[in-house]
Amino acid sequence: MGLLFAVLAAAANAFATVLQRIGVEDAVAQRSGQGLVASVLHRPIWFAGLALSGSSFLLQAIALSKGDLSEIQPVMVTELLFLLAILALWFHHPLGWREWLGAFGTAFGLGLFLATSSPGGGRGRPSAADWVLLLAASGGALVVSVVTARRGPRWFRAAAYGFGGGIAFALTAAFVKTAADQWARGPLYAMTHWQAYSVAAAGLIGLLLTQHALEAGPVAASQSSLLVVNPLSSIVMGIWLFGDHLRVGGDRLSLEVLGLACMFLSLFILASSPLVNASAQDERLTRQPAVQLNQHGCAS
Repeated sequence: MGLLFAVLAAAANAFATVLQRIGVEDAVAQRSGQGLVASVLHRPIWFAGLALSGSSFLLQAIALSKGDLSEIQPVMVTELLFLLAILALWFHHPLGWREWLGAFGTAFGLGLFLATSSPGGGRGRPSAADWVLLLAASGGALVVSVVTARRGPRWFRAAAYGFGGGIAFALTAAFVKTAADQWARGPLYAMTHWQAYSVAAAGLIGLLLTQHALEAGPVAASQSSLLVVNPLSSIVMGIWLFGDHLRVGGDRLSLEVLGLACMFLSLFILASSPLVNASAQDERLTRQPAVQLNQHGCAS
């Protein structure tokens, strides 16, 4: 059941990205003396996208409450497949070999990984020591990504920011899962724990890093880095915090590595697609980060 909600969340966020993109483009084309933000606020389609984005967040929270972090977050990368489908069917953009190969490879790799690893467990409750160590490790990785992104060629800087964004969004998902589990014990119980408030903080850091990634260099570099780091970090955090376990006996480990490698390579191919690059670059006109598809674990 958790996987179904994860797929629905990915689809909802892909639609949200497209609707908000249309709203921004209309605002840019038709504004007359108004600021961009003021013009966007007069576009109902933009608000429809915002509502869908909120629905995607709720669907992901439900998915995380019913499934494991190491199982749900890798599924969220399918948002990129939904985005391509929307661009092809709605905007009638033809799909070339890069899009078809990337879409098929992503679906195959993800399916192979989930089928062979059979993620399970995930019912453990993180201790305070677990959180302290994880926050220290994640904070250190974020600092390193920001520092290294200040120099080097443009593609390297974009990839470094994307690396930090992937970690931040994985951490956001871990907070969401914890808050969702706490919510099941009552809203008041959840609101008296710090994890519920940390969702916004970690999500904001991720959004800021993705915005810097878009400004630093090629979208393909930042997207590829983020889409690889996010699910890998989520798998590690799921095992670390919640006791997720992957079946690795026999030939399973080699098949799992093959599945992940196939998925990541295919995501790199998709990230370099002109369709994906164009949809992300157009959104740079706003202060709302272009790649909203990464907002929930990819995002989001």
